[in-house]
Amino acid sequence: MKKETIEKNMPISFDLSGEVSRNIRNRRSIYAKDFIKKDLPDKLLEEILVNATRAPTHKMTEPWRFIVLRGKYLEAYGEYMAAYYKDHYTEKFPPETAEKKLSDLRNYPLNAACLIGVVLVRNRKSGLPEWEEIAAVSSAVQNMALTCTANRIGSYWSTKSVAIDYIEEFGLAENETSLGLLYLGYYSDALPLPEKRRSPLSEKVIYLQ
Repeated sequence: MKKETIEKNMPISFDLSGEVSRNIRNRRSIYAKDFIKKDLPDKLLEEILVNATRAPTHKMTEPWRFIVLRGKYLEAYGEYMAAYYKDHYTEKFPPETAEKKLSDLRNYPLNAACLIGVVLVRNRKSGLPEWEEIAAVSSAVQNMALTCTANRIGSYWSTKSVAIDYIEEFGLAENETSLGLLYLGYYSDALPLPEKRRSPLSEKVIYLQ
């Protein structure tokens, strides 16, 4: 039987309320202040990372690299953030307020299951524009976020200068650029997830036929 005939005879079905749609629509940025300290199983972490590598990538350049930070590196990043913002806080706030904010920064990553440094790896020979490579890495991060959502793990992508600069500390190659940190962590079932307004399709989509 020809391929065209097989495809024509295949039943047409739509999964309009299935698991994929639920995960996409339920995905939220959940911040480290709401994390509960709990270890992430290695097998699940591997699943999250494997799914990242299944993102679409033009010419199969796979323009990503990930740095997984666990254990002592959570404390190290907290200390790095406190040092990073120390001058800013001490100039802007009274001493007690500044010290409280710096202490909060030191403790902020500690309940995360892990942090994942996101690195853009440019393929100079591909001739692809940088935006396409960044789009591929962003898709990889979205795959990680959706895998987290499916497994009731909170996540959010920090692209603040402190996160970008910290990953640069790990010695990036000339063709590599830090794109910040993805936080992963467990959260309480009682945590209310924010409902953020999305614009209606009529404001964002036109149909031409």
